[in-house]
Amino acid sequence: MLSLRAVSADLLAGRPIEGRKLDTMAPLFVAEEVAARAHFVSSFANVTAFGTGDGLVLVDTGSFLMAERTRQVLRGAVTAPASTAIWTHGHVDHCFGVERYEAEPGAGHVRVIAHEAVARRFERYRLTHGWNQRINARQFQTSPKFPSEFRAPDETFARELMLDVGGRRFEVRHALGETDDHAWVWVPDAGVLCTGDLFIWASPNCGNPQKVQRYPREWAAALRQMAALGAEVLCPGHGVPIWGAAEVRRALDETASFLESLVEQVIELLNRGERLDAILARVAPPPELAARPYLAPTYDEPEFIVRNLYRLYAGWWDGNPAHVKPPRDADLAREVAALAGGPARLAERASALEAAGEVRLACELIELAALAAPGDAAIRATRKAIYTARAAGEHSLMARGIFAAAAEAPEPGDP
Repeated sequence: MLSLRAVSADLLAGRPIEGRKLDTMAPLFVAEEVAARAHFVSSFANVTAFGTGDGLVLVDTGSFLMAERTRQVLRGAVTAPASTAIWTHGHVDHCFGVERYEAEPGAGHVRVIAHEAVARRFERYRLTHGWNQRINARQFQTSPKFPSEFRAPDETFARELMLDVGGRRFEVRHALGETDDHAWVWVPDAGVLCTGDLFIWASPNCGNPQKVQRYPREWAAALRQMAALGAEVLCPGHGVPIWGAAEVRRALDETASFLESLVEQVIELLNRGERLDAILARVAPPPELAARPYLAPTYDEPEFIVRNLYRLYAGWWDGNPAHVKPPRDADLAREVAALAGGPARLAERASALEAAGEVRLACELIELAALAAPGDAAIRATRKAIYTARAAGEHSLMARGIFAAAAEAPEPGDP
Protein backbone atom coordinates (compact mmCIF):
# COMPACT_ATOMS: atom_id res chain seq x y z
CA MET A 1 0.00 0.00 0.00
CA LEU A 2 1.21 3.49 -0.78
CA SER A 3 2.33 5.58 2.17
CA LEU A 4 0.77 9.04 1.91
CA ARG A 5 3.70 10.53 3.80
CA ALA A 6 6.15 8.97 1.35
CA VAL A 7 4.11 10.11 -1.65
CA SER A 8 4.05 13.64 -0.25
CA ALA A 9 7.82 13.68 0.24
CA ASP A 10 8.43 12.38 -3.28
CA LEU A 11 6.07 14.92 -4.86
CA LEU A 12 7.70 17.80 -3.00
CA ALA A 13 11.10 16.59 -4.16
CA GLY A 14 9.96 16.05 -7.76
CA ARG A 15 10.58 12.31 -7.65
CA PRO A 16 8.37 9.78 -9.51
CA ILE A 17 6.04 7.65 -7.39
CA GLU A 18 6.77 3.93 -7.81
CA GLY A 19 8.49 4.68 -11.09
CA ARG A 20 5.69 6.75 -12.62
CA LYS A 21 4.57 10.35 -12.70
CA LEU A 22 1.55 10.77 -10.41
CA ASP A 23 -1.31 13.18 -10.91
CA THR A 24 -0.97 15.27 -7.76
CA MET A 25 -4.76 15.49 -7.34
CA ALA A 26 -5.49 11.81 -8.02
CA PRO A 27 -7.47 9.89 -5.38
CA LEU A 28 -5.37 7.07 -3.90
CA PHE A 29 -8.08 5.58 -1.65
CA VAL A 30 -5.70 5.20 1.25
CA ALA A 31 -6.39 6.09 4.89
CA GLU A 32 -3.51 7.12 7.10
CA GLU A 33 -3.13 8.55 10.58
CA VAL A 34 -1.57 11.97 10.05
CA ALA A 35 -1.49 13.12 13.69
CA ALA A 36 -2.80 11.99 17.06
CA ARG A 37 -6.43 10.83 16.60
CA ALA A 38 -6.54 12.28 13.08
CA HIS A 39 -7.00 10.11 9.99
CA PHE A 40 -6.87 11.32 6.40
CA VAL A 41 -8.55 9.56 3.46
CA SER A 42 -7.21 10.30 -0.02
CA SER A 43 -10.22 10.52 -2.32
CA PHE A 44 -11.91 12.98 -4.67
CA ALA A 45 -12.43 14.95 -2.50
CA ASN A 46 -10.50 14.05 0.63
CA VAL A 47 -11.99 13.41 4.08
CA THR A 48 -10.21 14.03 7.40
CA ALA A 49 -11.58 12.35 10.54
CA PHE A 50 -10.75 13.47 14.08
CA GLY A 51 -11.38 11.29 17.08
CA THR A 52 -13.09 12.95 20.06
CA GLY A 53 -14.82 11.89 23.29
CA ASP A 54 -18.10 12.30 21.40
CA GLY A 55 -17.38 10.39 18.20
CA LEU A 56 -15.66 11.38 14.98
CA VAL A 57 -15.62 14.88 13.54
CA LEU A 58 -15.39 14.64 9.77
CA VAL A 59 -14.02 17.50 7.71
CA ASP A 60 -15.88 16.96 4.43
CA THR A 61 -17.76 13.74 3.77
CA GLY A 62 -17.12 12.79 0.15
CA SER A 63 -18.40 13.21 -3.38
CA PHE A 64 -21.76 12.11 -4.73
CA LEU A 65 -19.86 9.50 -6.75
CA MET A 66 -17.24 8.26 -4.27
CA ALA A 67 -18.75 8.81 -0.80
CA GLU A 68 -19.34 5.12 -0.10
CA ARG A 69 -15.89 3.99 -1.23
CA THR A 70 -14.37 6.81 0.81
CA ARG A 71 -16.34 5.73 3.90
CA GLN A 72 -15.21 2.14 3.49
CA VAL A 73 -11.56 3.19 3.27
CA LEU A 74 -11.94 5.28 6.42
CA ARG A 75 -13.66 2.41 8.21
CA GLY A 76 -10.63 0.25 7.50
CA ALA A 77 -8.66 2.56 9.79
CA VAL A 78 -11.09 3.85 12.43
CA THR A 79 -14.44 2.53 13.67
CA ALA A 80 -15.82 5.18 16.06
CA PRO A 81 -19.22 6.55 15.00
CA ALA A 82 -19.42 9.97 13.38
CA SER A 83 -21.14 12.71 15.37
CA THR A 84 -20.26 15.90 13.47
CA ALA A 85 -19.41 16.85 9.91
CA ILE A 86 -17.89 20.17 8.86
CA TRP A 87 -18.18 20.96 5.18
CA THR A 88 -15.44 23.18 3.78
CA HIS A 89 -17.87 24.24 1.01
CA GLY A 90 -20.85 23.03 -0.97
CA HIS A 91 -19.19 21.60 -4.07
CA VAL A 92 -20.66 18.19 -4.82
CA ASP A 93 -17.36 16.35 -4.33
CA HIS A 94 -17.23 17.48 -0.68
CA CYS A 95 -20.69 17.35 0.87
CA PHE A 96 -22.26 13.97 0.16
CA GLY A 97 -22.40 10.70 2.09
CA VAL A 98 -23.54 11.91 5.53
CA GLU A 99 -26.49 9.52 5.46
CA ARG A 100 -24.10 6.61 5.02
CA TYR A 101 -22.52 7.31 8.41
CA GLU A 102 -25.96 7.74 9.99
CA ALA A 103 -26.98 4.31 8.62
CA GLU A 104 -24.11 2.48 10.31
CA PRO A 105 -25.06 0.11 13.17
CA GLY A 106 -25.47 2.02 16.41
CA ALA A 107 -25.00 5.41 14.72
CA GLY A 108 -27.11 8.47 15.37
CA HIS A 109 -27.76 11.80 13.72
CA VAL A 110 -24.65 13.49 12.32
CA ARG A 111 -24.67 17.24 12.93
CA VAL A 112 -23.63 19.02 9.73
CA ILE A 113 -21.95 22.42 9.99
CA ALA A 114 -21.28 24.71 7.02
CA HIS A 115 -21.06 28.34 5.99
CA GLU A 116 -24.38 30.14 5.64
CA ALA A 117 -23.91 30.60 1.86
CA VAL A 118 -24.07 26.82 1.26
CA ALA A 119 -27.88 26.97 1.24
CA ARG A 120 -27.78 29.64 -1.47
CA ARG A 121 -25.42 27.44 -3.50
CA PHE A 122 -27.75 24.46 -3.30
CA GLU A 123 -30.66 26.63 -4.43
CA ARG A 124 -28.60 27.82 -7.41
CA TYR A 125 -27.74 24.20 -8.26
CA ARG A 126 -31.44 23.34 -8.34
CA LEU A 127 -32.21 26.39 -10.46
CA THR A 128 -29.47 25.66 -13.01
CA HIS A 129 -29.46 21.88 -12.84
CA GLY A 130 -29.35 21.42 -16.62
CA TRP A 131 -26.41 23.78 -16.98
CA ASN A 132 -24.45 22.09 -14.20
CA GLN A 133 -25.15 18.69 -15.72
CA ARG A 134 -23.67 19.85 -19.02
CA ILE A 135 -20.62 21.68 -17.71
CA ASN A 136 -19.58 18.87 -15.39
CA ALA A 137 -19.92 16.34 -18.20
CA ARG A 138 -17.78 18.61 -20.37
CA GLN A 139 -15.23 19.45 -17.67
CA PHE A 140 -14.63 15.88 -16.49
CA GLN A 141 -15.59 14.06 -19.72
CA THR A 142 -17.97 11.82 -17.79
CA SER A 143 -21.67 11.03 -17.95
CA PRO A 144 -22.96 10.76 -14.32
CA LYS A 145 -25.97 12.95 -13.59
CA PHE A 146 -25.39 16.06 -11.51
CA PRO A 147 -27.26 15.86 -8.16
CA SER A 148 -30.59 17.60 -7.75
CA GLU A 149 -31.16 16.95 -4.03
CA PHE A 150 -28.89 18.12 -1.23
CA ARG A 151 -28.59 17.54 2.52
CA ALA A 152 -29.14 20.85 4.34
CA PRO A 153 -26.65 21.82 7.07
CA ASP A 154 -27.94 21.62 10.65
CA GLU A 155 -25.91 24.65 11.75
CA THR A 156 -24.38 27.52 9.80
CA PHE A 157 -22.01 30.37 10.57
CA ALA A 158 -21.04 33.66 8.95
CA ARG A 159 -17.41 34.50 9.81
CA GLU A 160 -16.06 31.95 12.26
CA LEU A 161 -17.20 29.22 14.62
CA MET A 162 -15.33 27.80 17.61
CA LEU A 163 -16.45 24.25 18.35
CA ASP A 164 -15.79 21.95 21.27
CA VAL A 165 -16.69 18.37 20.41
CA GLY A 166 -15.91 15.70 22.97
CA GLY A 167 -13.16 17.80 24.55
CA ARG A 168 -11.47 18.73 21.28
CA ARG A 169 -11.40 22.24 19.82
CA PHE A 170 -12.13 22.99 16.17
CA GLU A 171 -11.71 26.51 14.78
CA VAL A 172 -13.73 27.05 11.60
CA ARG A 173 -13.25 30.22 9.57
CA HIS A 174 -14.87 31.53 6.41
CA ALA A 175 -12.83 32.66 3.42
CA LEU A 176 -13.74 33.90 -0.02
CA GLY A 177 -11.73 31.86 -2.49
CA GLU A 178 -12.72 29.11 -4.89
CA THR A 179 -16.25 29.70 -3.59
CA ASP A 180 -18.17 32.28 -1.58
CA ASP A 181 -19.11 29.60 0.98
CA HIS A 182 -15.64 28.30 1.74
CA ALA A 183 -14.30 27.45 5.17
CA TRP A 184 -11.05 26.11 6.56
CA VAL A 185 -10.57 24.19 9.81
CA TRP A 186 -7.77 24.40 12.36
CA VAL A 187 -7.38 21.72 15.07
CA PRO A 188 -4.81 23.18 17.47
CA ASP A 189 -4.11 20.16 19.68
CA ALA A 190 -3.22 18.05 16.63
CA GLY A 191 -1.45 20.81 14.71
CA VAL A 192 -3.62 19.87 11.72
CA LEU A 193 -4.96 22.38 9.20
CA CYS A 194 -7.74 21.35 6.79
CA THR A 195 -7.74 23.79 3.89
CA GLY A 196 -10.56 22.43 1.76
CA ASP A 197 -9.98 23.53 -1.83
CA LEU A 198 -7.97 26.58 -0.82
CA PHE A 199 -5.03 24.23 -1.43
CA ILE A 200 -5.31 21.38 -3.98
CA TRP A 201 -1.78 20.51 -5.21
CA ALA A 202 -2.38 22.48 -8.42
CA SER A 203 -2.66 26.05 -9.64
CA PRO A 204 -5.60 27.44 -7.63
CA ASN A 205 -8.99 26.73 -9.17
CA CYS A 206 -10.04 30.37 -9.35
CA GLY A 207 -10.43 30.95 -13.08
CA ASN A 208 -12.66 28.05 -14.11
CA PRO A 209 -14.17 29.14 -17.46
CA GLN A 210 -17.57 27.54 -16.83
CA LYS A 211 -18.19 28.35 -13.18
CA VAL A 212 -19.25 31.34 -11.11
CA GLN A 213 -17.03 34.09 -9.72
CA ARG A 214 -13.93 33.23 -7.68
CA TYR A 215 -11.92 35.55 -5.41
CA PRO A 216 -8.12 35.38 -5.82
CA ARG A 217 -7.19 38.37 -3.63
CA GLU A 218 -9.23 37.20 -0.64
CA TRP A 219 -8.02 33.66 -1.26
CA ALA A 220 -4.41 34.79 -0.89
CA ALA A 221 -5.23 36.60 2.36
CA ALA A 222 -6.75 33.41 3.80
CA LEU A 223 -3.63 31.46 2.82
CA ARG A 224 -1.48 34.01 4.68
CA GLN A 225 -3.69 33.64 7.74
CA MET A 226 -3.35 29.87 7.63
CA ALA A 227 0.41 30.04 7.10
CA ALA A 228 0.81 32.00 10.34
CA LEU A 229 -0.66 29.19 12.45
CA GLY A 230 2.43 26.99 12.44
CA ALA A 231 0.52 23.86 11.42
CA GLU A 232 2.50 20.62 11.40
CA VAL A 233 0.18 18.89 8.92
CA LEU A 234 -1.77 20.33 5.99
CA CYS A 235 -4.74 18.23 4.87
CA PRO A 236 -5.84 19.55 1.46
CA GLY A 237 -9.13 19.22 -0.37
CA HIS A 238 -7.37 17.25 -3.11
CA GLY A 239 -3.98 15.61 -3.14
CA VAL A 240 -1.95 14.20 -0.26
CA PRO A 241 -1.14 15.87 3.07
CA ILE A 242 2.00 17.90 3.65
CA TRP A 243 3.98 17.23 6.84
CA GLY A 244 6.35 19.57 8.67
CA ALA A 245 5.75 23.16 9.73
CA ALA A 246 8.33 24.59 7.32
CA GLU A 247 6.94 22.71 4.31
CA VAL A 248 3.36 23.61 5.20
CA ARG A 249 4.17 27.28 5.58
CA ARG A 250 6.12 27.37 2.32
CA ALA A 251 3.29 25.72 0.36
CA LEU A 252 0.72 28.17 1.72
CA ASP A 253 2.93 31.25 1.36
CA GLU A 254 3.98 30.37 -2.18
CA THR A 255 0.40 29.74 -3.26
CA ALA A 256 -0.52 33.12 -1.78
CA SER A 257 2.37 34.79 -3.62
CA PHE A 258 1.30 33.10 -6.87
CA LEU A 259 -2.19 34.59 -6.57
CA GLU A 260 -1.01 37.98 -5.30
CA SER A 261 1.31 38.36 -8.29
CA LEU A 262 -1.54 37.77 -10.75
CA VAL A 263 -3.84 40.14 -8.85
CA GLU A 264 -1.25 42.92 -8.73
CA GLN A 265 -0.37 42.63 -12.42
CA VAL A 266 -3.99 42.64 -13.57
CA ILE A 267 -4.98 45.58 -11.38
CA GLU A 268 -1.97 47.62 -12.51
CA LEU A 269 -2.90 47.11 -16.16
CA LEU A 270 -6.59 47.72 -15.49
CA ASN A 271 -5.74 51.04 -13.89
CA ARG A 272 -3.83 51.99 -17.04
CA GLY A 273 -6.95 51.32 -19.10
CA GLU A 274 -5.62 48.25 -20.92
CA ARG A 275 -8.00 45.93 -22.78
CA LEU A 276 -8.42 42.33 -21.69
CA ASP A 277 -6.57 41.15 -24.78
CA ALA A 278 -3.48 43.16 -23.83
CA ILE A 279 -3.70 42.05 -20.21
CA LEU A 280 -3.84 38.39 -21.21
CA ALA A 281 -0.74 38.85 -23.35
CA ARG A 282 1.30 40.40 -20.54
CA VAL A 283 0.33 38.74 -17.25
CA ALA A 284 1.99 35.55 -16.05
CA PRO A 285 2.89 34.08 -12.65
CA PRO A 286 6.51 34.23 -11.48
CA PRO A 287 8.33 31.33 -13.20
CA GLU A 288 9.88 30.06 -9.98
CA LEU A 289 6.42 29.69 -8.43
CA ALA A 290 4.84 28.18 -11.53
CA ALA A 291 7.51 25.47 -11.35
CA ARG A 292 6.50 24.36 -7.85
CA PRO A 293 4.96 20.85 -7.76
CA TYR A 294 1.78 22.15 -6.11
CA LEU A 295 1.22 25.07 -8.50
CA ALA A 296 1.28 23.34 -11.89
CA PRO A 297 -1.61 24.23 -14.27
CA THR A 298 -3.03 20.71 -14.27
CA TYR A 299 -6.59 21.63 -13.25
CA ASP A 300 -7.11 25.37 -13.72
CA GLU A 301 -4.49 27.70 -15.20
CA PRO A 302 -3.21 31.26 -14.78
CA GLU A 303 -4.68 32.54 -18.06
CA PHE A 304 -8.15 31.68 -16.77
CA ILE A 305 -7.42 33.34 -13.43
CA VAL A 306 -6.54 36.54 -15.30
CA ARG A 307 -9.89 36.42 -17.09
CA ASN A 308 -11.67 35.87 -13.80
CA LEU A 309 -9.91 38.85 -12.23
CA TYR A 310 -10.92 41.04 -15.16
CA ARG A 311 -14.53 39.94 -14.76
CA LEU A 312 -14.37 40.58 -11.01
CA TYR A 313 -12.95 44.10 -11.22
CA ALA A 314 -13.92 45.33 -14.68
CA GLY A 315 -17.12 43.58 -15.76
CA TRP A 316 -17.84 41.46 -18.83
CA TRP A 317 -16.87 43.96 -21.57
CA ASP A 318 -13.31 43.24 -22.73
CA GLY A 319 -12.52 46.82 -23.87
CA ASN A 320 -13.02 46.23 -27.59
CA PRO A 321 -15.87 48.58 -28.65
CA ALA A 322 -17.01 46.14 -31.33
CA HIS A 323 -17.75 43.63 -28.59
CA VAL A 324 -20.22 45.79 -26.66
CA LYS A 325 -23.01 44.87 -29.08
CA PRO A 326 -21.35 42.44 -31.50
CA PRO A 327 -22.86 40.68 -34.50
CA ARG A 328 -24.06 37.12 -34.18
CA ASP A 329 -21.23 34.63 -34.51
CA ALA A 330 -22.82 33.05 -37.59
CA ASP A 331 -23.25 36.43 -39.33
CA LEU A 332 -19.60 37.30 -38.75
CA ALA A 333 -18.56 33.83 -39.92
CA ARG A 334 -20.42 34.15 -43.22
CA GLU A 335 -18.91 37.59 -43.89
CA VAL A 336 -15.34 36.44 -43.15
CA ALA A 337 -15.86 33.28 -45.20
CA ALA A 338 -17.04 35.34 -48.15
CA LEU A 339 -13.95 37.54 -47.95
CA ALA A 340 -11.70 34.47 -47.70
CA GLY A 341 -13.21 32.77 -50.73
CA GLY A 342 -15.59 30.41 -48.94
CA PRO A 343 -15.81 28.30 -45.77
CA ALA A 344 -13.59 25.60 -47.26
CA ARG A 345 -10.73 28.08 -47.63
CA LEU A 346 -11.06 28.97 -43.95
CA ALA A 347 -10.99 25.27 -43.02
CA GLU A 348 -7.90 24.68 -45.15
CA ARG A 349 -6.11 27.57 -43.51
CA ALA A 350 -7.17 26.33 -40.07
CA SER A 351 -5.62 22.93 -40.79
CA ALA A 352 -2.39 24.55 -41.96
CA LEU A 353 -2.21 26.71 -38.85
CA GLU A 354 -2.82 23.71 -36.58
CA ALA A 355 -0.03 21.80 -38.32
CA ALA A 356 2.27 24.77 -37.78
CA GLY A 357 1.44 24.88 -34.05
CA GLU A 358 -0.72 27.99 -34.26
CA VAL A 359 -3.58 26.29 -32.46
CA ARG A 360 -5.32 29.41 -31.18
CA LEU A 361 -5.70 30.86 -34.66
CA ALA A 362 -6.60 27.44 -36.04
CA CYS A 363 -9.52 27.10 -33.62
CA GLU A 364 -10.81 30.59 -34.41
CA LEU A 365 -10.80 29.92 -38.15
CA ILE A 366 -12.35 26.47 -37.96
CA GLU A 367 -15.16 27.84 -35.82
CA LEU A 368 -15.85 30.50 -38.44
CA ALA A 369 -15.81 27.90 -41.18
CA ALA A 370 -18.18 25.59 -39.33
CA LEU A 371 -20.58 28.42 -38.49
CA ALA A 372 -20.57 29.65 -42.08
CA ALA A 373 -21.27 26.18 -43.48
CA PRO A 374 -23.35 24.20 -40.97
CA GLY A 375 -23.74 20.58 -41.97
CA ASP A 376 -20.66 20.50 -44.20
CA ALA A 377 -19.19 17.04 -43.53
CA ALA A 378 -15.65 17.89 -44.61
CA ILE A 379 -15.47 20.99 -42.43
CA ARG A 380 -16.99 19.05 -39.56
CA ALA A 381 -14.25 16.41 -39.89
CA THR A 382 -11.55 19.10 -39.97
CA ARG A 383 -13.02 20.71 -36.90
CA LYS A 384 -13.03 17.39 -35.05
CA ALA A 385 -9.38 16.74 -35.96
CA ILE A 386 -8.24 20.20 -34.85
CA TYR A 387 -9.98 20.04 -31.49
CA THR A 388 -8.91 16.46 -30.86
CA ALA A 389 -5.30 17.48 -31.39
CA ARG A 390 -5.68 20.58 -29.27
CA ALA A 391 -7.25 18.66 -26.38
CA ALA A 392 -4.35 16.21 -26.43
CA GLY A 393 -1.87 19.08 -26.15
CA GLU A 394 -3.46 20.86 -23.20
CA HIS A 395 -2.21 20.58 -19.61
CA SER A 396 -5.20 21.78 -17.62
CA LEU A 397 -8.29 19.64 -17.13
CA MET A 398 -10.47 22.71 -17.76
CA ALA A 399 -9.12 23.41 -21.26
CA ARG A 400 -8.77 19.75 -22.17
CA GLY A 401 -12.39 19.03 -21.29
CA ILE A 402 -13.77 21.93 -23.33
CA PHE A 403 -11.71 21.10 -26.41
CA ALA A 404 -12.47 17.37 -26.19
CA ALA A 405 -16.19 18.14 -25.97
CA ALA A 406 -15.92 20.47 -28.97
CA ALA A 407 -14.29 17.67 -30.96
CA GLU A 408 -17.29 15.43 -30.35
CA ALA A 409 -19.99 18.10 -30.91
CA PRO A 410 -21.76 17.80 -34.28
CA GLU A 411 -21.77 21.59 -34.74
CA PRO A 412 -20.41 24.66 -32.92
CA GLY A 413 -22.55 25.43 -29.89
CA ASP A 414 -23.87 21.87 -29.49
CA PRO A 415 -23.47 20.37 -25.98
